[in-house]
Amino acid sequence: MKSYQKLRTAGPQPAACRVEEEGAAPTPAGRGKLAPWWVGSGLLVAAVLLSAITVWVLRQVSGGWPAPALPPKCLLVPESHRFDCYPERRVVVTQELCESRGCCFIETPPPAGGKRGVPWCFYPPDFPSYSLESLNQTALGMVGLLVRREKAYYPRDIEMLRLDVEFETDTRLHIKITDAANPRYEVPLEVPRAMKRAENPIYSLDFSRDPFGLLLRRRATGTVLLNTTVAPLIFADQFLHIATLLPSQFLYGLGEHRGPLLHSLDWSTLTLWARDVSPTESFNLYGAHPFYLLMEEGGDAHGVFLLNSNAMEVALQPAPALTWRTIGGVLDFYIFLGPDPNMVIQQYQQVIGFPAMPPLWALGFHLCRWGYGSSNETWQTARAMRNYQIPQDAQWNDIDYMDGYRDFTFDPQKFASLPSLVEDLHKHGQRYVMILDPGISSTNPHGSYWPFDEGLRRGLFLNTTQGQPLIGQVWPGFTAFADFSNPDTQQWWLENLQRFHAHVPFDGLWIDMNEPSNFMDGSEDGCPPGELDSPPYTPAVLGDSLSAKTVCASAKQKASVHYNLHNLYGLMEAKATASALIQIRGKRPFVISRSTFPSQGQYSGHWLGDNRSQWKDMYYSIPGLLSFSLFGIPLVGADICGFSGSTSEELCTRWMQLGAFYPFARNHNSQNEKVEGSVPGGRHPRGGIQDVGWEMRDAGCRMKGWGWLLPRPVPELPVVPPTPSHPCLSPPAQGSSVNSSGETLKMSAPLEHLNLHVREGAILPTQKPETTSEATRRNPLRLIVALSQSGTAWGDLFWDDGESLNTFERGSYSYLVFNVTQNIFTSTVLHASAEATEVTIGTLSIFGVREPPSKVLLNGQEKPFSYLGNQVLTVSDLGLSLSQGFSLRWL
Repeated sequence: MKSYQKLRTAGPQPAACRVEEEGAAPTPAGRGKLAPWWVGSGLLVAAVLLSAITVWVLRQVSGGWPAPALPPKCLLVPESHRFDCYPERRVVVTQELCESRGCCFIETPPPAGGKRGVPWCFYPPDFPSYSLESLNQTALGMVGLLVRREKAYYPRDIEMLRLDVEFETDTRLHIKITDAANPRYEVPLEVPRAMKRAENPIYSLDFSRDPFGLLLRRRATGTVLLNTTVAPLIFADQFLHIATLLPSQFLYGLGEHRGPLLHSLDWSTLTLWARDVSPTESFNLYGAHPFYLLMEEGGDAHGVFLLNSNAMEVALQPAPALTWRTIGGVLDFYIFLGPDPNMVIQQYQQVIGFPAMPPLWALGFHLCRWGYGSSNETWQTARAMRNYQIPQDAQWNDIDYMDGYRDFTFDPQKFASLPSLVEDLHKHGQRYVMILDPGISSTNPHGSYWPFDEGLRRGLFLNTTQGQPLIGQVWPGFTAFADFSNPDTQQWWLENLQRFHAHVPFDGLWIDMNEPSNFMDGSEDGCPPGELDSPPYTPAVLGDSLSAKTVCASAKQKASVHYNLHNLYGLMEAKATASALIQIRGKRPFVISRSTFPSQGQYSGHWLGDNRSQWKDMYYSIPGLLSFSLFGIPLVGADICGFSGSTSEELCTRWMQLGAFYPFARNHNSQNEKVEGSVPGGRHPRGGIQDVGWEMRDAGCRMKGWGWLLPRPVPELPVVPPTPSHPCLSPPAQGSSVNSSGETLKMSAPLEHLNLHVREGAILPTQKPETTSEATRRNPLRLIVALSQSGTAWGDLFWDDGESLNTFERGSYSYLVFNVTQNIFTSTVLHASAEATEVTIGTLSIFGVREPPSKVLLNGQEKPFSYLGNQVLTVSDLGLSLSQGFSLRWL
């Protein structure tokens, strides 16, 4: 529905204005132009009229029936365009309740399976909203005043709102709506500030004045990307509501949830409220990412980011349309115009911050379990891995290493040899990672546990409304929770880690339970009455309460109340942890966090939580990883072979094959399950870091939500029963046995076989794997070239020492570009450093050479070569330093 006001059958039409990207003054409606909310509305108007005619015809055919009590304006709203006026869960919506809000009530048959369907209570076309009273130009865009003259149905409506629009770049628009008279909580995230107005934006922006609405278009195609005139803007103190039509159904993002990559718009709701729960469909999970990417029908892409950390839900419906509902903060939107999906993600990361380069060893294979029982058993596992020559970069321990599950301790009996274990790992070029929780044991005798005593003395814990430390329950029993919004807490966290590192020189940290998780709801005393813990509206959170298995929303923190900061807790802990590791080790920090929020990629990676040893958990790890790449957290993985439950040999083998291509690859399982440390197979440690690729070329793949391209030039086709073959291979691929133009392929996949393909036109640097990344990086490089149909290829390589800080900023790296055209391979060194002189290029293999060459020339000198019938040309024993450019030609 283009504008709910225009569906009125009588009365004045709303005034409107159009603001071009050049910043022209508003054009009053009715002066030779159609009002903007009519533009592109023809199909909707026709649908509405058709609905009315259909009702009239059916009445005549049936001999007529009593006219419904509802006004015609309600009957004219198509089902797909009914925006929910009564979204409360656990409430049977009656006509009386609905109409008390001034909304339309029409019962519709409920869908099967108990899911929500067409709302019975929905906004009428003339539901009161805000009007745009003034609009003035600014240096970066414009500022406006929005006024509401009639109350909505939630308490403390804000009558006057401030609208700020900034044309920040040619591909980024910033729109912010907040209280015009009083400051409100805003997310303390550092975002870039535009210094001048965009000169040639690829978008145009229109406004509807009364009711207020935004219409954003892509200039090149005219596609309407946002249309907020379809439902009322509501801005109460604890209920913010804004809806928009979408230009297509291809919607991705909005985490953290488990499900297909492509979201269903069949009346589904996604809740964003950090929660400790095993990954399950339809639940709000560990993190909150209010960002979506949408593929438009013509192949362009755009993204929308709502910078808001309060509890929220996003309702999707088949119009297609999307509704944001949040219970605090402001409406602070960034819109990214792409136009391709990779550019959208890059533009998003320019706002939230680009992910940090992890240490090279972070990309190797990691092994952990909850239940080793002792440091000696852990040590035996690490030695067994070496004996089997299974690549392993890092050994981990779960909470059983602690003394009574208390942070910054280790069991003096069972884990007495932990320092010696870590020393041994370091001697073999391996690393040690341990778990830490934010819950600090509060029941120890005074003076016996420094982390709590000192944190209490400095006032560094979350407090109740009465100013006392809020006490919950986690693994060590009753616990207090560190307040990472307090800068002093970050110093205390560092000191605790320094004290422990002096005994156990760990290399990385795994921060868990940081939603924060609580075994009780709220605290040992529950939560106080009030609108923070019991707000007028509660989004569809698991447990139906903001305090379900976490702390009270009313808890006091240094920066604000927990009501506002809950979704930021994991981010704040990750930031403090990464900073501490840098100060302690002086190297790139390695942090893996369970709870996440936008910008987290600057400080940590993520794993997908406590999954199960089931095929569907392996399957859902694929869209999970792709989503977090979209969110700017590329260092992500799932517990290989599953965390809980017993795996099978087939499942674990297939999962190891898939998990070898997780950017963060860790086998981890629970206590009382089979040890999975010596699973046959191995991970190839590799140099450089690659995001999980994002590409949606083929509509069929787009609909199914596949897009598993790892790294970008290398599609791996995982075997995930009951789909034993990859459903679609979108990009053309070329190798010794497979050629595809996008059709569906079925491939043989015996248990010991992994389907791995190099995309045509790609050049990949590879190395023979050793048992650690540190050893692997000393091996000669083999460059694999997959020629395109036109005989071209391209690739690049970033090479540094793998662990130092700021190597790019300091210039301590090498960067090479590889290119093939007209039977000539060239390696061009764009930047060189000392590390590159220690590595050689040994072999060059070129796939797709259609005719057997007569000779091969390396820098003009003839060189021996081999050529196979599958069109593979190989030149070995090159012995070229990585720091040298070279040219190889075949004739």
